[in-house]
Amino acid sequence: MKVRRAVITAAARRERALPLHTLVDCDGARKSVLRIIVQEALGAGVEAVCVVVCPGDEAAYADAVEELAPHLTFVPQPEAEGYGHAVLCAREFTQDEPFLHLMGDHVYVARGRSYAQQVVSVAETAECSVSSVQPTREGLLPYFGVIGGSRVPGTPDRYLVGAVREKPSPTLAEQELVIPGIRAGHYLCFSGMHVLTPVVMELLADLYAARRPNEKLELSPALNELARRERYEALEVQGIRYPVDVRYGMLLAQMGLALNGRDRDMLLALITENLAQAASGGGALGPMAPLP
Repeated sequence: MKVRRAVITAAARRERALPLHTLVDCDGARKSVLRIIVQEALGAGVEAVCVVVCPGDEAAYADAVEELAPHLTFVPQPEAEGYGHAVLCAREFTQDEPFLHLMGDHVYVARGRSYAQQVVSVAETAECSVSSVQPTREGLLPYFGVIGGSRVPGTPDRYLVGAVREKPSPTLAEQELVIPGIRAGHYLCFSGMHVLTPVVMELLADLYAARRPNEKLELSPALNELARRERYEALEVQGIRYPVDVRYGMLLAQMGLALNGRDRDMLLALITENLAQAASGGGALGPMAPLP
């Protein structure tokens, strides 16, 4: 199985400006969030990228990725009908091929092999859908999709998915989603990246046709059914994903990129100096000298 296409969902009406914000990437260059995400996909061997957008955002998003625009296809989501529907909007683009899916409001940071390279590598080797996950404490369950299942024998970081639940209650999670070997009080939650087979598009289309009036189409029910239909794995990725749509999200994403980039040592020295000044009674953090 070869993953040649990627789908980035960026159609959330209230967050449509987030992919246009600028951060300093690990290489020290200023880039839009969208450009950083597109580069993440292309760096994993993807040849073409679809960005699902609000109607009318195509031109601004093309400008935000600069010379990478020829790799992109823009598909509008006409109405805000849910996360799963946004993915479904890219069905014609994926052309019955497996595809890498990334979220337009997440920045992915990893040392060594990139976040996307890790997920794509496992998917191509195992020839199945793979979702990135990370152990998450019980108190954060209301914010994530969660998997249940079992560890793939002989591996430290791969899991065979048996069930998917969207934002489960602690009681439901304890009953259905405990995985042997995961720390007590923690569950494996999605961390914003998937490689999905064409079956997912079929399942989303069926769920969309059967939905109630005005009901949002989410992705998790399709993934839960996927686990029943065919082999589906999860990977505990070595890296961190930073959602930029949360409070201080842009700040944390910038820190994550900076502390894994070329200016890491200089930045740490500046932070340490300012923290020491504050701890000694110097009040608020002083101005930092601009990085060269």
